Amino acid sequence: MEIKKKILIVDDDPRNIFALELSLRVKGFRSVTAQSAKEGLDILAHDSEVALILMDMMMPDMDGYQAIQQIRTTESRKHIPIVAVTAQAMTGDREKCLAAGANSYVSKPIDIDKLLSTIRELL
Repeated sequence: MEIKKKILIVDDDPRNIFALELSLRVKGFRSVTAQSAKEGLDILAHDSEVALILMDMMMPDMDGYQAIQQIRTTESRKHIPIVAVTAQAMTGDREKCLAAGANSYVSKPIDIDKLLSTIRELL
């Protein structure tokens, strides 16, 4: 089986990370994880293999909106596709995520088939 691209999962809940990592591994993706936006930004600064980011939008300290804006202003990383992952599924949240610089949006609880389809479209 061909090893697919590496995905960075940024989420402050270890249970979400575990579930996403397992689901992606079963489909052949490699992943690297961060439990904070700052940790995710550090990984991005040093790992040139990251091909896509799954970004939780609601995290303490720095939220996903701030992290996406920082990524989008970093010349070497601004092209990386970002999927906003959030429990915020209210009217306007999708638009807010896309306006912040996300390429796509998936609400929690995550529909894995929808997420995988989104990942395939962006990669």
